Amino acid sequence: MRDDTKLDEARRFYAKQMAAASRSADSRLERVLGLVQRETFLPPGPWQVMVGDRFVETPSADPIHLYQNILVALDAAKGINNGEPFLHAAWIGAVSPQPGEAICQVGTGTGYYTAMLSLLVQPGGSVHAFEIEPDLAAIARQNLRPFESVTIIEGDATKLAMPPCDLIYVNAGVVAPPLSWLKALRPGGRMIFPWRPTDDIGLTVLLTEAGYGFAAKALMSAWFVPCLGASNPNVCVQAPTLSGARSLHSAWLTTDRQPDDTAIAIYDDVWFSSARLPEDT
Repeated sequence: MRDDTKLDEARRFYAKQMAAASRSADSRLERVLGLVQRETFLPPGPWQVMVGDRFVETPSADPIHLYQNILVALDAAKGINNGEPFLHAAWIGAVSPQPGEAICQVGTGTGYYTAMLSLLVQPGGSVHAFEIEPDLAAIARQNLRPFESVTIIEGDATKLAMPPCDLIYVNAGVVAPPLSWLKALRPGGRMIFPWRPTDDIGLTVLLTEAGYGFAAKALMSAWFVPCLGASNPNVCVQAPTLSGARSLHSAWLTTDRQPDDTAIAIYDDVWFSSARLPEDT
């Protein structure tokens, strides 16, 4: 028989750890992160969890095994997982979702982190969650039915219209962010995504719309499956080195400003620079 007291304790400690991993002073985080039960968004156990570079099976279907910093397979053959909790906590802390904001999420999977984002933008906020895999989109739609502020859109987020939003949260590796995403950001809007410009570079990048360009920052390492439609190396004019990628401080649309000698990566529609924006201190 499952010990629900121990499970509740594990959930509370997990939420406390995620709040700490977020490096955020937002007092809501621990409570919100603890409200979303991970097992609700996963297939029945036992589960395949990632250890190093391989999967191992949990000893039972007891959900207590899920409340630790592990990847859980959703579709191991395709490399699709329920992502690492502490990494997502750090992302959530970096983008700081606020009540009333509109979020677009690319790659909702089965909806676990979507649920967290939706709670953080209440009251008055919304999440438009894109999922290209039909089976996952159907599962997410069912899982997120209690979350009235969430809309699931099945299809390719690089080809479908993206509504104006305050935050774009991308759960798939991107060579360069599509022009449609950058233009969807409202003034002061943020985009966080796994930047995969080359096979050996995987970095979390945070962009903030500044009206005349984008403030940019490379955060922690991040390795995600490629984002279909946004992982074509042919859009690359100049690829970055690892040291160049880590020196990222701004980004520009090529229609607004042509690349100069500060460019560390150049694509058809956008380029990344080592120079800071004038007000970016």
